[in-house]
Amino acid sequence: MSLFKQVVAAAVVLAAVGSGALFHYRSAPEAGAEAAVGRGPDAVPVEITRAEAGTMRERIEAVGTTLARQAVDIVPLTSGRVAAIELRPGQPVEAGTVLVRLDDLMEQAAVSEAQASLREAELALERARKLRANNTVAQATVDELEAAFAGARARLDGAQKQLADRTVRAPFAGVVGIRRVDEVEIEFAVPEIFFGRVRLGQTVSATSAAFPGRTFSGRIATIDTRVAEVSRAFRVRAVTPNPDLVLPAGMFMHVSVVLEQRPAVLIPEQAVLAEGDSTYVFTVRDERAERRKVRLGQREAGTVEVLEGVAAGDVVVESGLQRLRDGVAVRVAGAVDTAAPDPGASDG
Repeated sequence: MSLFKQVVAAAVVLAAVGSGALFHYRSAPEAGAEAAVGRGPDAVPVEITRAEAGTMRERIEAVGTTLARQAVDIVPLTSGRVAAIELRPGQPVEAGTVLVRLDDLMEQAAVSEAQASLREAELALERARKLRANNTVAQATVDELEAAFAGARARLDGAQKQLADRTVRAPFAGVVGIRRVDEVEIEFAVPEIFFGRVRLGQTVSATSAAFPGRTFSGRIATIDTRVAEVSRAFRVRAVTPNPDLVLPAGMFMHVSVVLEQRPAVLIPEQAVLAEGDSTYVFTVRDERAERRKVRLGQREAGTVEVLEGVAAGDVVVESGLQRLRDGVAVRVAGAVDTAAPDPGASDG
C-alpha cells in the first residue's frame, strides 16, 4: 500500500472514533434529562402527605392537685378511751350518723347528778313562790332560789354537752375517707402572662398517672385575683365530674386549658426545614420537588400549623428531604396522585 493510501485510511479511522465519542457525549445529557423527569434511577425517592384542614387549639399546660369540694377532718372535742367505732373506710353515711363513741360513764353520772340538782332547785323555788304569795317569806329568798334554779339548769346543760362530746357524728352526708360528691376541684398555677386570657367556664382536660389513657374533662370555676410575687403565677380552680369516686383529694394531675381554637392548615413537623430565620417545605408537582417558604404557627402533637405558603390539599414531602433541591425529580413511594386536587370535583 502506498504512503498516500495509508494516510487516508488513518484519517477515516480517526473520524469514526471522533463520531462515536461525539455521539456518546451528546447522548449523556439526554439520558440525564430522561432521569430528571422521574423515570430513571436518579430520581430522589420520597414519601409524601397532603396538608390537612384541621383545628388548632392553643393551650396552657400545668400541674395541679385535686381537692375535695367539701371535706373535714372529724375529731372528738375531748379525749378519752374509744368504746366503739361505728364506721369503716368508704362507708356512706348520713348527717348525724354516729362514727365513734368514747367511754362516757362518768359523763352520764354527771348528767344524772345535774338533773337531780335541777329538780331539787325547782321544787324549792315552787315552795318559796307559794309562801311569798302569803307574805310568809321575803322576796329576797325567792330571788336567791330563782338564781339557784338557773345555775342548776346551766350545770345540767354543761353536763349534757360533755356527754354529747363523747360521741363523734358525721357533720354532713358523705363517705368516710372520700367525700361522696359527683365533682372534685383541681387547683393549679398559671403564669401571669395568661391572666387576661383565662376565663370562667373554659374547658380543662386533666390526666393522672394512676389512670393511664383516661382524661377527666371539666371547666374553670374560680380564678384568683392575686398574682404571687415569687412565682409570678396565679391560682386557678377547675371543677371536673367524678361520678365513680376514683379521684381522691390530694392526687397529682396534669392539666391542659384550651385558650383558643381556630381552623388551621396542618402538616407533619418532620416536613419542615429550617434555614437561618426562615422555614421551608418541599411540595411535589408533576414529579418534581418545589421548595416553598412557609410561615408557621403553633405546634401540637407532631403537627405544625402553616399560616402562609401551603394550602389545604397541597402535597408535601415528609420523608427523604436530605437529597432534595428545588426542581429535582422525585420518585414517590407507592402510587400517590401528586396532581393538584380539583376544587370543583364532587364526592358523588
